[in-house]
Amino acid sequence: MSQGPRSGLAAVSSALLAMSRHLEVRDVLKTIVASARELLDAQYAALGVPDDHGGFAQFVVDGVSDAQWKAIGPLPRQHGILAAMLHEARPERLADVRTDPRFEGWPAAHPELADFLGLPIRDGDEVIGALFLANKNCPKQQGSCGFTQEDEDLLGILAQHAAIALTNARLYERSRELTIAEERSRLAHELHDAVSQKLFSLRLTAQAAAALVDRDPARAKGELHQVAVLAAEAVDELRAAVVELRPAALDEDGLIATLRTQTQVLDRAHTARVTFTGNGFRALPAAQEEALLRVAQEALHNALRHSGAGHVDVSVARRGGGAVLRVTDDGGGFDPQTVRRAGRHLGLVSMRDRASGVGGTLTVESAPGKGTTIELEVPGG
Repeated sequence: MSQGPRSGLAAVSSALLAMSRHLEVRDVLKTIVASARELLDAQYAALGVPDDHGGFAQFVVDGVSDAQWKAIGPLPRQHGILAAMLHEARPERLADVRTDPRFEGWPAAHPELADFLGLPIRDGDEVIGALFLANKNCPKQQGSCGFTQEDEDLLGILAQHAAIALTNARLYERSRELTIAEERSRLAHELHDAVSQKLFSLRLTAQAAAALVDRDPARAKGELHQVAVLAAEAVDELRAAVVELRPAALDEDGLIATLRTQTQVLDRAHTARVTFTGNGFRALPAAQEEALLRVAQEALHNALRHSGAGHVDVSVARRGGGAVLRVTDDGGGFDPQTVRRAGRHLGLVSMRDRASGVGGTLTVESAPGKGTTIELEVPGG
């Protein structure tokens, strides 16, 4: 008897730790469902997050194959037992869900469910989801439910922590959305300023060339050469803006592949040579990797648009349990103290904010005529 509670507590602990490792909402939902099914030794588990229109915004299952899930068809509506858990917000433990008067059937491809345990997931007074399991893997007497009161209590603990994990994941995704919106606003402002200035100069130079073409062809030729230079610079500005506006593929490709792709594109788009090396790097938590990517983008932006560099090098390497990013250019450089006092180069302020947000350290080394090195070190997760 003493072994059971210890193993149960260990299983709950493992489930809670698994939930805390993820920040994306979909990953959190999958982990909750898989943890619940394993913890209570059930054949099937599911979790539904309701929308405001009588359906489910998200519905995750465990124990059903992809082929079965596809054959079942559209997501369920909020009806029957599911609706009871969402609207009455109370646990449901049934010996056979099919005999309950609220049961309204399921699609032909749906697996047969019998004994059933369901619980609402609540954030305060709000029901943010419904977690349920079916077909306990144990011998059952005729008419009895395989799920026990102890199972219900364990699932209740899991549901409480699932609410915290799901709320945190939603807040994280919301913060990312706000960050992306801020990045796009900044880039739009910079694009407007930079390209507008180039196009204005291009227009004036073209007008000057047109006025000179009859009376001073040699000067007109020089003005037309300047038109070509300004047009090329405007194209560079537009290409760089497109690269920065393109969503980073961190989730799919990882930091190293994402940085390598972006530096290759920038190398083709600019006259300066842009190189990248990544050595001994291992995956870090999403927040750290995003900070490294954004600081790299900001440093590249500064080097390619403002420093006059002929070569910019980006490197990422492992350092202890974390990583260090270094962006070095051979451009005109600047005096970091003067820049800080003058309150200019807001890119540096943004980079320092990103570094502090993940417990990292940003170092800026530069001097007039000696290029710039920006280094960000972040801890591991």
